Amino acid sequence: MKKRHSIQILLAVAAIFFAATACTQDELADGDRLPEGQYPLEIARITLSVEGGEAQPWGAPATRVSETEDGTGSKWDGDEEIDVQIDGSTETATYIVQAGGTVTSYAPLYWSDRDDHTVTAWYPATDGTLDLGDQSQNLAYLLSGTGTGNYQKPVKLTFTHQLAKVRVTPTGDALGEVQSLQLYTYTQCTYEKGTVVQGSQEGWIEMKKCEYTENGNAITCWEANVVPGYEITKLMANNDNKERDLSAAITPEAGSFYNITLNNDKGYTDDGQGNYTVTTADGLKAVADIANNGNLDINITLDKDITLTGEWTPIGIDSDNQYTGTFDGGGHTISGLTVTGSDENAGLFGCIDDGGTVKNVVLENVQIASDNQYANVGGVAGYSRGNIENCSVSGSVSGNSNSNGTSNCVGGVVGQQYGGTITECTSSAIVDGRNEVGGVVGQTNNGATLTACYATGDVTAERDPRNNTYAGGVVGFNGVGTLTACYATGNVTGTGTGSGSIYVGGVTGDNASGTLTACYHAAETVSGPDGATGGVTGRNYDANVGIPSITACYWQNNQAQGIGNNQAGTTDGTTQVDGDWTDAMNAMNRALQNAGSEWRYELTGELPTLKKQ
Repeated sequence: MKKRHSIQILLAVAAIFFAATACTQDELADGDRLPEGQYPLEIARITLSVEGGEAQPWGAPATRVSETEDGTGSKWDGDEEIDVQIDGSTETATYIVQAGGTVTSYAPLYWSDRDDHTVTAWYPATDGTLDLGDQSQNLAYLLSGTGTGNYQKPVKLTFTHQLAKVRVTPTGDALGEVQSLQLYTYTQCTYEKGTVVQGSQEGWIEMKKCEYTENGNAITCWEANVVPGYEITKLMANNDNKERDLSAAITPEAGSFYNITLNNDKGYTDDGQGNYTVTTADGLKAVADIANNGNLDINITLDKDITLTGEWTPIGIDSDNQYTGTFDGGGHTISGLTVTGSDENAGLFGCIDDGGTVKNVVLENVQIASDNQYANVGGVAGYSRGNIENCSVSGSVSGNSNSNGTSNCVGGVVGQQYGGTITECTSSAIVDGRNEVGGVVGQTNNGATLTACYATGDVTAERDPRNNTYAGGVVGFNGVGTLTACYATGNVTGTGTGSGSIYVGGVTGDNASGTLTACYHAAETVSGPDGATGGVTGRNYDANVGIPSITACYWQNNQAQGIGNNQAGTTDGTTQVDGDWTDAMNAMNRALQNAGSEWRYELTGELPTLKKQ
């Protein structure tokens, strides 16, 4: 059986006549009954009527089964079986519509009385399950028809589609890229008498390629007939496993036709004022290229969750090319960010300048590493002087180098924060490196501030052969930085041999003229050399730029002291917690209130968590 592959149709009526037995009123039996087997049902013609809906009507009026040459009509190709029934009777008969325009039946129905009756018909002629999954060669159809007649009046059957038609028309460059199209909806349905009973088996339908001529122009498109009532939101091209969301969802109605225009989606839009909205992974890569080619002040907004594949080139590759715009993730997730090799500044961003902002983005399952001996490595940014807000990172961040004399900064969120702010950022990433390694930031310096940040992943620092090494649950090296309401719950380990010292702390490896207020660490182990390892900080040190300060900071780990090496000569400011955190939480909240912070701890589980006032 040939199948129909057109949507927008206006078809000439095919007059199909059934040669009836010549009978007159005089031959009627007594009363209203007709002689049995004397008056066969005569079908005058069959049409496919207009059926309204949200979209354009599908057919008006029309027959089936294949399309005319210009795609605007349909025609019978022959040997199409329909089942017919007269109302009030359970008896059905199969009629065959032939290519020449005649209708035959080996066992037709017969009128039994003189009254007008409604006649129903349907295609396919049998009930069952319709498979719509692969329509690449032939389209699926369900038709039902009705008409009125009597023994003297031939019946005109008017059929309507019980499925809906979806056409996808690629335009421009998109056409050359499409070899096949798939639509996500029901792939099966059960039916009775040409009408859908129940759709089932959600999945991808393979569409049929069609070619028409409209106004002298060749049109290439893809079509499929679908079960009404299922909301269609996405399609796929070339079976590439990349879902493409429709700009507006479609909920098809039976007998209606829906046309979708498929553009070559760049994956982003540009308002011409330096504001880019990104919707796909390719779009994000394209916008990153735009930024790195002399447009580092553009604003970038994510409008969808994104999954990246392949190697990522950080935005703002070095100190001479730093990002100064605003990147707003809109609460969306970027998955699979991968940076490997020898980048000096590795992350979603390489370098962020003061004035640059990154906010509201979730980085999931990052794999970021650099073997550059001077690398700054972080999930969000390798190096930042800007502002980072409400970002989170999971996966792994690594900055190991086998070269002597390394000087790298590795953090779950930022490698080196040199001024600027980091607020409400978290990391569950596994972080390892040399020199300055922290759960959130490798190094904070030049007045940088961290507020309401925490890390839950393990931190490991391998001793640098020549330089000092610092490992901290939150920050590796805090140099003239301010940490307020920050905490860590991962294990912190400093290991390896060499001439340089190694400092390990639950919150910071080193607090060099920095400020720690209401911070804590809680995990099983903080491990490093004796005398240089502390539950809160490995060393508290006056770096000749100001006396360091530690206020209301707590630890709950294997260390016997909060500060491993207190060179600052100041009050300790740390307290070990044994079991209940209530008193510690209250003391930290008082310190936050005195500092004018809008953050407070609350104890809803075993450990204090943060909330904003």
